[in-house]
Amino acid sequence: MQTDRPTAVREAVMACRKGGSVFTLGVFAAMVDKFPLGAAMNKGLTIRGAQVHAQRYIPELLRRMEAGELVTEHLATHVMPLTEAPRGYQLFKDKDDGCVRAVFQP
Repeated sequence: MQTDRPTAVREAVMACRKGGSVFTLGVFAAMVDKFPLGAAMNKGLTIRGAQVHAQRYIPELLRRMEAGELVTEHLATHVMPLTEAPRGYQLFKDKDDGCVRAVFQP
């Protein structure tokens, strides 16, 4: 039974050229059904995945944000009080109302 959302990965496999690579970055924590393994095999694709190496990149990202070289305000699509956290998490989970990232203020 499928519990993650592999639509983008399936699309990447189908769109990838022969001999190409598909890389997923993020969290896929559960089972994925209907993965186009035949297409990946027939195209000879390389499939890789990882989670972000935050300890390596966060200090440099924070430095660049502080210097104004990196703007991130557009990523916080839904800013709400902490009391609305359950609603914010649900918006993010369901990708409702264009939610990319819910940010909670204490």
